[in-house]
Amino acid sequence: MPKKKTALTIEERLQQALVPAEEQPYEVPENWVWVRLGAVCFFENGYAFKSDKFSSEKGIPVIRISNIKENNVDLDDCIKTLEENIDEKYIVHQGDLLIAMSGATTGKNGVYMSANIAYLNQRVGNIKVKNKELLIEKFRNFYIANMQNEILNTAYGGAQPNISSQKMSVMTFPLPPLSEQQRIVERIEELFTKLDEAKERLQEVADSFAVRKAAILHKAFMGELTKQWRRENGVSDESWEEVSLKELSSVIGDGLHGTPVYSENGDYYFINGNNFDDSFIAIKESTKRVSIEEYKKYAVNLNDNTVFLSINGTLGKTAFYNGEPVILGKSACYINVGEKLDKRFLKEMFHTNAFINYANQKATGSTIKNLGLKAIREYLVPLPSLPEQHEIVRLIDDLLARERSVQQASEQALASIDLMKKSILARAFRGELGTNKASEASTLELLKQVLAEN
Repeated sequence: MPKKKTALTIEERLQQALVPAEEQPYEVPENWVWVRLGAVCFFENGYAFKSDKFSSEKGIPVIRISNIKENNVDLDDCIKTLEENIDEKYIVHQGDLLIAMSGATTGKNGVYMSANIAYLNQRVGNIKVKNKELLIEKFRNFYIANMQNEILNTAYGGAQPNISSQKMSVMTFPLPPLSEQQRIVERIEELFTKLDEAKERLQEVADSFAVRKAAILHKAFMGELTKQWRRENGVSDESWEEVSLKELSSVIGDGLHGTPVYSENGDYYFINGNNFDDSFIAIKESTKRVSIEEYKKYAVNLNDNTVFLSINGTLGKTAFYNGEPVILGKSACYINVGEKLDKRFLKEMFHTNAFINYANQKATGSTIKNLGLKAIREYLVPLPSLPEQHEIVRLIDDLLARERSVQQASEQALASIDLMKKSILARAFRGELGTNKASEASTLELLKQVLAEN
Protein backbone atom coordinates (compact mmCIF):
# COMPACT_ATOMS: atom_id res chain seq x y z
CA MET A 1 0.00 0.00 0.00
CA PRO A 2 1.59 3.29 -1.15
CA LYS A 3 2.43 5.81 1.49
CA LYS A 4 0.43 9.04 1.62
CA LYS A 5 2.38 12.12 0.64
CA THR A 6 3.11 14.31 3.62
CA ALA A 7 1.82 17.88 3.21
CA LEU A 8 4.59 20.44 2.83
CA THR A 9 5.17 22.90 5.63
CA ILE A 10 4.90 26.66 5.07
CA GLU A 11 8.69 26.93 5.08
CA GLU A 12 9.02 24.15 2.49
CA ARG A 13 6.41 25.77 0.28
CA LEU A 14 8.17 29.11 0.67
CA GLN A 15 11.46 27.52 -0.29
CA GLN A 16 9.83 26.11 -3.44
CA ALA A 17 8.38 29.51 -4.33
CA LEU A 18 11.56 31.56 -3.83
CA VAL A 19 14.49 31.69 -6.25
CA PRO A 20 17.91 31.01 -4.64
CA ALA A 21 20.31 33.97 -4.76
CA GLU A 22 22.64 32.21 -7.20
CA GLU A 23 19.79 31.80 -9.73
CA GLN A 24 18.48 35.36 -9.54
CA PRO A 25 19.12 37.09 -12.91
CA TYR A 26 19.81 40.55 -11.46
CA GLU A 27 19.41 42.62 -8.31
CA VAL A 28 16.05 44.11 -7.40
CA PRO A 29 15.05 46.45 -4.53
CA GLU A 30 15.29 44.92 -1.05
CA ASN A 31 11.54 44.84 -0.49
CA TRP A 32 11.00 42.79 -3.69
CA VAL A 33 11.47 39.01 -3.92
CA TRP A 34 12.40 36.69 -6.74
CA VAL A 35 9.86 33.88 -7.09
CA ARG A 36 9.16 31.08 -9.52
CA LEU A 37 6.55 32.04 -12.08
CA GLY A 38 4.53 29.03 -10.98
CA ALA A 39 4.29 30.49 -7.45
CA VAL A 40 2.18 33.41 -8.66
CA CYS A 41 0.61 32.04 -11.86
CA PHE A 42 -0.92 28.77 -13.01
CA PHE A 43 -1.24 27.49 -16.56
CA GLU A 44 -4.12 26.10 -18.58
CA ASN A 45 -3.35 24.28 -21.81
CA GLY A 46 -5.68 24.22 -24.81
CA TYR A 47 -8.00 21.52 -26.07
CA ALA A 48 -7.63 19.45 -29.25
CA PHE A 49 -10.84 20.35 -31.05
CA LYS A 50 -12.16 18.10 -33.78
CA SER A 51 -11.57 19.67 -37.18
CA ASP A 52 -14.84 18.29 -38.56
CA LYS A 53 -16.65 20.45 -36.00
CA PHE A 54 -15.03 23.68 -37.21
CA SER A 55 -17.19 26.35 -38.83
CA SER A 56 -16.39 29.73 -40.34
CA GLU A 57 -19.85 31.17 -39.63
CA LYS A 58 -21.36 29.94 -36.35
CA GLY A 59 -20.27 28.47 -33.04
CA ILE A 60 -17.84 29.57 -30.31
CA PRO A 61 -14.54 31.18 -31.47
CA VAL A 62 -11.46 28.98 -31.06
CA ILE A 63 -8.24 30.86 -30.38
CA ARG A 64 -5.29 29.38 -32.23
CA ILE A 65 -1.64 30.46 -32.30
CA SER A 66 -2.26 32.49 -35.46
CA ASN A 67 -4.76 34.65 -33.55
CA ILE A 68 -2.11 35.83 -31.08
CA LYS A 69 -0.73 39.10 -32.40
CA GLU A 70 1.66 41.56 -30.79
CA ASN A 71 0.38 41.96 -27.22
CA ASN A 72 -3.22 41.19 -28.17
CA VAL A 73 -5.52 38.48 -29.49
CA ASP A 74 -7.22 39.11 -32.84
CA LEU A 75 -10.51 37.34 -33.55
CA ASP A 76 -11.00 38.79 -37.06
CA ASP A 77 -9.86 35.57 -38.73
CA CYS A 78 -10.92 33.16 -36.00
CA ILE A 79 -12.31 29.68 -36.67
CA LYS A 80 -15.38 28.57 -34.70
CA THR A 81 -16.40 25.21 -33.27
CA LEU A 82 -19.77 23.50 -32.94
CA GLU A 83 -18.55 21.21 -30.16
CA GLU A 84 -20.53 21.41 -26.91
CA ASN A 85 -19.96 20.62 -23.22
CA ILE A 86 -16.35 21.82 -23.30
CA ASP A 87 -14.62 21.82 -19.91
CA GLU A 88 -14.61 25.21 -18.15
CA LYS A 89 -10.81 25.29 -18.06
CA TYR A 90 -10.71 25.66 -21.87
CA ILE A 91 -12.84 28.80 -21.81
CA VAL A 92 -11.03 32.10 -22.30
CA HIS A 93 -12.31 35.19 -20.52
CA GLN A 94 -11.61 38.88 -20.92
CA GLY A 95 -8.22 39.80 -19.45
CA ASP A 96 -6.68 36.33 -19.84
CA LEU A 97 -3.08 36.25 -21.04
CA LEU A 98 -2.58 33.74 -23.87
CA ILE A 99 0.75 32.43 -25.14
CA ALA A 100 1.97 30.38 -28.09
CA MET A 101 3.44 27.15 -26.72
CA SER A 102 4.97 25.77 -29.93
CA GLY A 103 6.16 26.66 -33.42
CA ALA A 104 8.24 29.56 -34.73
CA THR A 105 6.27 32.06 -32.63
CA THR A 106 6.71 30.22 -29.33
CA GLY A 107 6.54 32.79 -26.54
CA LYS A 108 4.40 35.28 -28.44
CA ASN A 109 1.67 36.40 -26.09
CA GLY A 110 -1.31 38.69 -25.98
CA VAL A 111 -4.22 39.72 -23.78
CA TYR A 112 -7.72 38.60 -24.71
CA MET A 113 -9.79 41.81 -24.68
CA SER A 114 -13.20 40.65 -25.93
CA ALA A 115 -16.09 40.51 -23.48
CA ASN A 116 -17.37 37.36 -25.25
CA ILE A 117 -16.05 33.95 -24.26
CA ALA A 118 -13.86 31.89 -26.56
CA TYR A 119 -12.19 28.48 -26.41
CA LEU A 120 -8.50 27.73 -26.09
CA ASN A 121 -7.06 25.54 -28.83
CA GLN A 122 -4.22 23.08 -28.33
CA ARG A 123 -0.67 24.54 -28.32
CA VAL A 124 -2.03 27.75 -26.81
CA GLY A 125 -1.52 28.38 -23.09
CA ASN A 126 -3.44 30.57 -20.66
CA ILE A 127 -1.32 32.16 -17.91
CA LYS A 128 -3.61 32.99 -14.99
CA VAL A 129 -2.89 34.87 -11.78
CA LYS A 130 -3.15 32.58 -8.74
CA ASN A 131 -3.83 35.23 -6.14
CA LYS A 132 -4.65 38.89 -6.87
CA GLU A 133 -3.39 39.85 -3.42
CA LEU A 134 0.09 38.97 -4.69
CA LEU A 135 0.05 39.91 -8.37
CA ILE A 136 -1.72 42.46 -10.57
CA GLU A 137 -2.73 41.10 -13.97
CA LYS A 138 -1.32 44.08 -15.90
CA PHE A 139 2.05 43.65 -14.14
CA ARG A 140 2.00 40.00 -15.24
CA ASN A 141 1.15 41.07 -18.80
CA PHE A 142 4.05 43.50 -19.11
CA TYR A 143 6.54 41.07 -17.61
CA ILE A 144 5.54 38.12 -19.82
CA ALA A 145 5.59 40.39 -22.89
CA ASN A 146 9.17 41.30 -21.95
CA MET A 147 10.06 37.60 -21.60
CA GLN A 148 9.12 36.53 -25.14
CA ASN A 149 12.69 35.97 -26.38
CA GLU A 150 13.69 34.26 -23.14
CA ILE A 151 10.74 31.87 -23.44
CA LEU A 152 11.64 31.05 -27.05
CA ASN A 153 15.28 30.43 -26.07
CA THR A 154 14.15 28.09 -23.27
CA ALA A 155 11.98 26.08 -25.67
CA TYR A 156 13.10 22.71 -26.95
CA GLY A 157 12.59 20.95 -30.28
CA GLY A 158 14.94 22.66 -32.79
CA ALA A 159 13.12 23.77 -35.95
CA GLN A 160 9.73 23.38 -34.25
CA PRO A 161 10.30 24.67 -30.71
CA ASN A 162 7.94 23.84 -27.85
CA ILE A 163 7.61 25.16 -24.33
CA SER A 164 5.77 23.30 -21.59
CA SER A 165 3.86 24.76 -18.66
CA GLN A 166 6.28 22.86 -16.38
CA LYS A 167 9.26 24.68 -17.89
CA MET A 168 7.53 28.02 -17.66
CA SER A 169 6.50 27.48 -14.05
CA VAL A 170 10.14 27.39 -12.89
CA MET A 171 11.09 30.61 -14.67
CA THR A 172 12.08 33.52 -12.45
CA PHE A 173 9.72 36.39 -11.69
CA PRO A 174 10.54 39.64 -9.76
CA LEU A 175 7.69 40.34 -7.33
CA PRO A 176 7.39 43.86 -5.87
CA PRO A 177 4.85 44.90 -3.22
CA LEU A 178 1.34 45.15 -4.66
CA SER A 179 1.22 48.96 -4.45
CA GLU A 180 4.58 49.18 -6.24
CA GLN A 181 3.26 46.90 -9.00
CA GLN A 182 0.38 49.35 -9.49
CA ARG A 183 2.75 52.34 -9.68
CA ILE A 184 4.98 50.51 -12.17
CA VAL A 185 1.99 49.63 -14.35
CA GLU A 186 0.76 53.25 -14.29
CA ARG A 187 4.24 54.56 -15.13
CA ILE A 188 4.69 52.11 -18.00
CA GLU A 189 1.26 52.97 -19.40
CA GLU A 190 2.02 56.70 -19.12
CA LEU A 191 5.34 56.35 -20.97
CA PHE A 192 3.92 53.95 -23.56
CA THR A 193 1.02 56.32 -24.28
CA LYS A 194 3.46 59.13 -25.08
CA LEU A 195 5.56 56.82 -27.24
CA ASP A 196 2.48 55.51 -29.05
CA GLU A 197 1.38 59.06 -29.83
CA ALA A 198 4.83 59.82 -31.24
CA LYS A 199 4.78 56.54 -33.15
CA GLU A 200 1.43 57.38 -34.72
CA ARG A 201 2.74 60.74 -35.96
CA LEU A 202 5.94 59.17 -37.30
CA GLN A 203 3.98 56.40 -39.02
CA GLU A 204 1.84 59.01 -40.75
CA VAL A 205 5.00 60.67 -42.07
CA ALA A 206 6.45 57.34 -43.23
CA ASP A 207 3.17 56.24 -44.83
CA SER A 208 2.61 59.55 -46.61
CA PHE A 209 5.76 59.23 -48.76
CA ALA A 210 3.72 57.84 -51.66
CA VAL A 211 1.29 60.78 -51.39
CA ARG A 212 4.10 63.32 -51.33
CA LYS A 213 5.82 61.61 -54.26
CA ALA A 214 2.60 61.67 -56.27
CA ALA A 215 2.22 65.40 -55.56
CA ILE A 216 5.78 66.11 -56.72
CA LEU A 217 5.27 64.15 -59.94
CA HIS A 218 1.94 65.86 -60.59
CA LYS A 219 3.57 69.29 -60.33
CA ALA A 220 6.48 68.15 -62.47
CA PHE A 221 4.34 66.98 -65.38
CA MET A 222 1.99 69.95 -65.13
CA GLY A 223 5.01 72.21 -65.65
CA GLU A 224 4.77 73.77 -62.20
CA LEU A 225 8.25 72.73 -61.00
CA THR A 226 9.97 74.50 -63.88
CA LYS A 227 8.06 77.79 -64.04
CA GLN A 228 11.07 79.71 -62.73
CA TRP A 229 13.41 77.81 -65.05
CA ARG A 230 11.32 78.79 -68.08
CA ARG A 231 11.36 82.46 -67.08
CA GLU A 232 15.14 82.41 -66.58
CA ASN A 233 15.69 80.69 -69.92
CA GLY A 234 13.15 82.65 -71.97
CA VAL A 235 10.95 79.63 -72.61
CA SER A 236 7.24 80.18 -73.13
CA ASP A 237 4.70 78.52 -70.84
CA GLU A 238 2.95 77.46 -74.06
CA SER A 239 5.98 75.52 -75.30
CA TRP A 240 4.73 72.15 -74.05
CA GLU A 241 2.87 69.85 -76.42
CA GLU A 242 1.20 66.47 -76.24
CA VAL A 243 2.81 63.80 -78.41
CA SER A 244 1.95 60.10 -78.63
CA LEU A 245 4.55 57.75 -77.22
CA LYS A 246 4.65 55.99 -80.59
CA GLU A 247 5.97 59.19 -82.24
CA LEU A 248 8.65 59.55 -79.56
CA SER A 249 9.97 55.97 -79.78
CA SER A 250 11.73 53.88 -82.40
CA VAL A 251 10.04 50.69 -81.16
CA ILE A 252 7.51 49.62 -78.52
CA GLY A 253 7.21 45.88 -77.96
CA ASP A 254 6.86 43.15 -75.39
CA GLY A 255 8.39 39.77 -74.65
CA LEU A 256 7.71 36.12 -75.29
CA HIS A 257 4.06 35.04 -74.99
CA GLY A 258 5.04 31.57 -73.90
CA THR A 259 7.68 29.68 -71.99
CA PRO A 260 11.28 29.21 -73.15
CA VAL A 261 13.30 26.09 -72.45
CA TYR A 262 14.97 26.70 -69.11
CA SER A 263 18.56 25.80 -68.29
CA GLU A 264 19.82 25.63 -64.69
CA ASN A 265 23.32 26.58 -65.83
CA GLY A 266 22.27 29.10 -68.47
CA ASP A 267 24.00 32.48 -68.65
CA TYR A 268 20.85 34.39 -69.63
CA TYR A 269 17.78 35.29 -67.60
CA PHE A 270 14.09 35.14 -68.46
CA ILE A 271 12.56 38.25 -66.87
CA ASN A 272 9.09 39.70 -66.50
CA GLY A 273 7.55 42.85 -65.05
CA ASN A 274 8.08 41.60 -61.49
CA ASN A 275 11.84 41.95 -62.07
CA PHE A 276 11.58 45.72 -62.57
CA ASP A 277 12.77 47.79 -59.60
CA ASP A 278 12.38 51.49 -60.49
CA SER A 279 15.62 51.99 -62.47
CA PHE A 280 17.05 48.48 -62.37
CA ILE A 281 16.36 44.91 -63.37
CA ALA A 282 16.33 42.79 -60.21
CA ILE A 283 17.66 39.28 -60.84
CA LYS A 284 16.22 37.08 -58.10
CA GLU A 285 17.01 33.56 -56.91
CA SER A 286 13.74 32.46 -58.48
CA THR A 287 14.53 34.06 -61.86
CA LYS A 288 14.75 31.33 -64.48
CA ARG A 289 17.83 30.90 -66.69
CA VAL A 290 18.09 30.01 -70.37
CA SER A 291 20.87 28.90 -72.69
CA ILE A 292 22.51 31.03 -75.36
CA GLU A 293 20.45 29.16 -77.97
CA GLU A 294 17.19 30.23 -76.32
CA TYR A 295 18.54 33.75 -75.92
CA LYS A 296 19.28 34.00 -79.66
CA LYS A 297 15.76 32.80 -80.47
CA TYR A 298 13.94 35.39 -78.38
CA ALA A 299 16.33 38.34 -77.89
CA VAL A 300 14.99 41.76 -78.89
CA ASN A 301 16.80 44.98 -79.67
CA LEU A 302 17.57 46.62 -76.34
CA ASN A 303 19.93 49.58 -75.94
CA ASP A 304 20.98 52.46 -73.68
CA ASN A 305 17.71 54.27 -74.42
CA THR A 306 15.45 51.36 -73.47
CA VAL A 307 12.83 51.88 -70.77
CA PHE A 308 10.97 48.86 -69.38
CA LEU A 309 7.36 48.92 -68.19
CA SER A 310 5.37 46.12 -66.53
CA ILE A 311 2.10 45.63 -68.41
CA ASN A 312 0.64 42.45 -66.93
CA GLY A 313 -0.39 41.85 -63.31
CA THR A 314 1.15 44.79 -61.47
CA LEU A 315 1.05 47.69 -63.92
CA GLY A 316 3.56 50.53 -64.02
CA LYS A 317 6.79 49.06 -62.61
CA THR A 318 9.81 50.41 -64.46
CA ALA A 319 13.48 49.77 -65.13
CA PHE A 320 16.26 50.80 -67.50
CA TYR A 321 18.29 48.42 -69.61
CA ASN A 322 21.89 48.32 -68.36
CA GLY A 323 23.30 45.59 -70.57
CA GLU A 324 21.91 42.64 -68.58
CA PRO A 325 21.86 39.25 -70.38
CA VAL A 326 18.07 38.85 -70.54
CA ILE A 327 15.13 37.82 -72.65
CA LEU A 328 11.69 39.21 -71.92
CA GLY A 329 8.40 37.64 -70.93
CA LYS A 330 4.97 38.92 -71.94
CA SER A 331 4.56 41.23 -68.94
CA ALA A 332 7.72 43.13 -69.88
CA CYS A 333 7.17 45.98 -72.31
CA TYR A 334 10.21 47.74 -73.76
CA ILE A 335 10.29 51.24 -75.22
CA ASN A 336 13.33 52.45 -77.15
CA VAL A 337 12.99 56.22 -76.89
CA GLY A 338 13.96 58.63 -79.64
CA GLU A 339 16.09 61.75 -79.52
CA LYS A 340 13.25 64.06 -78.40
CA LEU A 341 12.63 62.16 -75.17
CA ASP A 342 14.84 61.75 -72.09
CA LYS A 343 14.41 58.15 -70.88
CA ARG A 344 14.52 59.33 -67.25
CA PHE A 345 11.68 61.77 -67.98
CA LEU A 346 9.63 58.92 -69.46
CA LYS A 347 10.35 56.63 -66.52
CA GLU A 348 9.11 59.24 -64.03
CA MET A 349 6.05 59.93 -66.20
CA PHE A 350 5.10 56.24 -65.93
CA HIS A 351 4.89 56.74 -62.13
CA THR A 352 2.38 59.60 -62.30
CA ASN A 353 -1.22 59.09 -61.23
CA ALA A 354 -2.25 60.34 -64.68
CA PHE A 355 -0.52 57.43 -66.42
CA ILE A 356 -1.47 54.83 -63.78
CA ASN A 357 -5.13 55.85 -64.04
CA TYR A 358 -4.92 55.66 -67.84
CA ALA A 359 -3.29 52.23 -67.66
CA ASN A 360 -5.98 50.87 -65.34
CA GLN A 361 -8.75 52.26 -67.54
CA LYS A 362 -7.28 50.76 -70.71
CA ALA A 363 -6.25 47.43 -69.18
CA THR A 364 -8.25 44.30 -69.83
CA GLY A 365 -8.92 41.51 -67.35
CA SER A 366 -10.51 41.72 -63.91
CA THR A 367 -8.25 39.56 -61.73
CA ILE A 368 -5.00 39.97 -63.69
CA LYS A 369 -4.74 43.30 -65.49
CA ASN A 370 -3.16 43.45 -68.94
CA LEU A 371 -2.23 46.70 -70.69
CA GLY A 372 -2.00 46.33 -74.46
CA LEU A 373 0.79 47.77 -76.59
CA LYS A 374 -1.75 49.78 -78.63
CA ALA A 375 -2.78 51.75 -75.51
CA ILE A 376 0.88 52.41 -74.66
CA ARG A 377 1.64 53.64 -78.18
CA GLU A 378 -1.38 55.97 -78.10
CA TYR A 379 -0.61 57.55 -74.73
CA LEU A 380 -0.09 61.29 -75.08
CA VAL A 381 3.11 62.40 -73.35
CA PRO A 382 3.14 65.97 -71.93
CA LEU A 383 6.34 67.03 -73.69
CA PRO A 384 8.53 70.06 -72.93
CA SER A 385 11.85 70.74 -74.65
CA LEU A 386 14.71 68.34 -73.99
CA PRO A 387 16.61 70.85 -71.76
CA GLU A 388 13.45 71.33 -69.68
CA GLN A 389 13.03 67.54 -69.41
CA HIS A 390 16.57 67.37 -68.01
CA GLU A 391 15.72 70.08 -65.46
CA ILE A 392 12.50 68.33 -64.45
CA VAL A 393 14.36 65.07 -63.86
CA ARG A 394 16.96 66.91 -61.78
CA LEU A 395 14.31 68.58 -59.64
CA ILE A 396 12.40 65.32 -59.17
CA ASP A 397 15.59 63.57 -58.07
CA ASP A 398 16.41 66.33 -55.56
CA LEU A 399 12.89 66.54 -54.11
CA LEU A 400 12.42 62.79 -53.86
CA ALA A 401 15.86 62.42 -52.24
CA ARG A 402 14.73 64.84 -49.52
CA GLU A 403 11.43 63.02 -49.09
CA ARG A 404 13.23 59.66 -48.85
CA SER A 405 15.53 61.05 -46.17
CA VAL A 406 12.47 62.19 -44.20
CA GLN A 407 10.89 58.76 -44.66
CA GLN A 408 14.07 56.96 -43.59
CA ALA A 409 14.44 59.21 -40.53
CA SER A 410 10.82 58.43 -39.61
CA GLU A 411 11.39 54.70 -40.01
CA GLN A 412 14.56 54.85 -37.89
CA ALA A 413 12.68 56.79 -35.21
CA LEU A 414 9.90 54.18 -35.31
CA ALA A 415 12.45 51.44 -34.72
CA SER A 416 13.97 53.42 -31.84
CA ILE A 417 10.53 53.71 -30.20
CA ASP A 418 10.27 49.92 -30.04
CA LEU A 419 13.75 49.81 -28.49
CA MET A 420 12.73 52.49 -25.99
CA LYS A 421 9.73 50.41 -24.94
CA LYS A 422 11.98 47.41 -24.35
CA SER A 423 14.34 49.61 -22.31
CA ILE A 424 11.44 50.91 -20.20
CA LEU A 425 10.28 47.37 -19.45
CA ALA A 426 13.81 46.25 -18.59
CA ARG A 427 14.17 49.15 -16.15
CA ALA A 428 10.68 48.61 -14.74
CA PHE A 429 11.46 45.06 -13.63
CA ARG A 430 14.69 46.17 -12.02
CA GLY A 431 12.88 48.80 -9.95
CA GLU A 432 14.57 51.63 -11.87
CA LEU A 433 11.56 53.75 -12.90
CA GLY A 434 11.72 55.84 -9.72
CA THR A 435 8.46 54.46 -8.32
CA ASN A 436 9.73 52.17 -5.57
CA LYS A 437 9.23 53.12 -1.92
CA ALA A 438 11.84 51.44 0.26
CA SER A 439 9.68 52.03 3.34
CA GLU A 440 6.97 49.65 2.11
CA ALA A 441 6.86 46.21 3.69
CA SER A 442 8.65 43.46 1.81
CA THR A 443 6.64 41.19 -0.46
CA LEU A 444 8.19 38.28 1.42
CA GLU A 445 5.87 38.78 4.39
CA LEU A 446 2.81 38.92 2.16
CA LEU A 447 3.97 35.80 0.32
CA LYS A 448 4.29 33.92 3.64
CA GLN A 449 0.81 35.06 4.65
CA VAL A 450 -0.75 33.95 1.34
CA LEU A 451 0.96 30.55 1.53
CA ALA A 452 -0.30 30.11 5.10
CA GLU A 453 -3.87 30.88 4.06
CA ASN A 454 -3.80 28.50 1.11
